Amino acid sequence: MATATSRPSERRISPVFLGIAAVMLVTGWAVWTGFSADPGLAVFLFVTSTWIVSLCLHEYAHARTALHGGDISIGAKGYLTLNPLKYTHALLSVVLPVIFVIMGGIGLPGGAVFIEQHRIRSRWKQSLVSAAGPLTNVAFAAVLTAPFWLGALDGVPLPFRLALAFIALLEVSAVILNFLPVPGLDGYGVIEPWLSYRVRRKVEPYAPFGLLAVFVFLFIPEVNAAFFGLVDTVLGGLGIPELETYCGRDLYTSLWQEQAPLCESLVSE
Repeated sequence: MATATSRPSERRISPVFLGIAAVMLVTGWAVWTGFSADPGLAVFLFVTSTWIVSLCLHEYAHARTALHGGDISIGAKGYLTLNPLKYTHALLSVVLPVIFVIMGGIGLPGGAVFIEQHRIRSRWKQSLVSAAGPLTNVAFAAVLTAPFWLGALDGVPLPFRLALAFIALLEVSAVILNFLPVPGLDGYGVIEPWLSYRVRRKVEPYAPFGLLAVFVFLFIPEVNAAFFGLVDTVLGGLGIPELETYCGRDLYTSLWQEQAPLCESLVSE
């Protein structure tokens, strides 16, 4: 007898995700080869599709870990197909993060998969379910930034290099934000199973506003400077110069705003 975890259709990769991944590969090729007459358009599509792919992998990691932890309802909800349209809040999980990338170049985390926590068999596994998403961003960032920290940049076209630097900024900022111990974010999900029932009940009503509170705090100049200072420190440790992340973001937004002279001259060389 087939179960919710054994039906192939519940694990088959969605054509929607495959389409997004195809856009990522094709536009990445266009950026690398200079095939596009407008490098800004190719970089925009490449970065945006890559960011959406990373969001899908983030949520898949949550779902897959929850499945192995005991939540057998995951398959029936479609979370194992990598289809972003199956998410509980597609607007919050995909559309809003992309808008924030376009507006300000920040890796905004989203909430997508609904985990039935009572099915997870231990507190350690509940913590791991929450940690799995941002840890996937860590792995994704490590793979994308490998040319930088391995010193293997010879032959990498500059526009492609700048696009990778900007994607790295998004991934690192997403990891830092996700691991904040704020209700509604994965960082709080990691520690929540270890809190007393009384504390969890008191915090629960504030969970929907956690991400909003973080966003508001980032508008405070001192907080914003400290946050991006930390992001730049991590990127510097990966061998990515601040100028390249800045010019990568500048190239990404060149479709609707004028490039800075320094970045424009750098790309045109």
